[in-house]
Amino acid sequence: MEERLRLMHVHAHPDDESSKGAASTAKYVTDGVDVHVVTCTGGERGSILNPNMDRPDILKNLAEIRRQEMDRAREILGVTQDWLGFVDSGYPEGDPPPPLPNGCFAELPIERATEPLVRLIRSFRPHVITTYDENGGYPHPDHVRCHQITVASWDAAPDPSAYPYSGEPWQPLKLYYHHSFHRERTQALHDEMLRRGVESPYTERLAKWKPDPAHAARITTRVPCAEHFPTRDHALLAHATQIDPEGHWFAVPLDVHQAAWPTEDFELARSTVDVQPPEDDLFNGVRHLVDGSAAARESMGA
Repeated sequence: MEERLRLMHVHAHPDDESSKGAASTAKYVTDGVDVHVVTCTGGERGSILNPNMDRPDILKNLAEIRRQEMDRAREILGVTQDWLGFVDSGYPEGDPPPPLPNGCFAELPIERATEPLVRLIRSFRPHVITTYDENGGYPHPDHVRCHQITVASWDAAPDPSAYPYSGEPWQPLKLYYHHSFHRERTQALHDEMLRRGVESPYTERLAKWKPDPAHAARITTRVPCAEHFPTRDHALLAHATQIDPEGHWFAVPLDVHQAAWPTEDFELARSTVDVQPPEDDLFNGVRHLVDGSAAARESMGA
């Protein structure tokens, strides 16, 4: 029996799976990869970012509505999904920022927050895992904590002495960080809009956003997935409380996205297989190992 490749995305909130790597997710699902999304919190303290949804009845039931939005996005992307069940920390604002709410995800001890993810890794047995970098992609405390528990789980999942009652050890083969929103990509979208004689929504942002060659150099892996951008956008719109259909993202036509930047971008952070970036596939160096192990089992009558 052929073994299917398995990919796990670890995200902080519902909607992150649709705003970060959704087109490559759709590509891999179409290719027959089993893709599992782990959502650390329910997004209970998130803001309502779509003015059309900014109503008292929505705010009162935000947690349940965000679960329903995740249900729709999951179906659109064709993935399976688990909630870790932690409580959204909110985004603290102020100088200095206020303390985090008691019992929220980012306030929990790392060891406690890591165990449920280790259990899921050992159950799903992903070959590849993705999450955010050490800065969380942006400095939301839940995104930073998501990075921390994913790295801790990468180390713990194959270790029989770590969380010994949380399943049989499993060694993932590669760990990636998302780099979805970076200046290089935004500049390319902006330039393509201007080339077509259309106003760019990114003019002011780019004027304040200094180039960062060090960050650009971190990208090791660009997955071509432009044909799946429509699925990405459909999944994004499923999160109606979080996505403004009149906002900057949808001010850029789909064909501009496809022409200006047809990839989704990642950083190879850990690997147990010998690969040399640049890459165009998260399963580079993995496919032949999985196919080979399945063939070996079949030859032994397993």
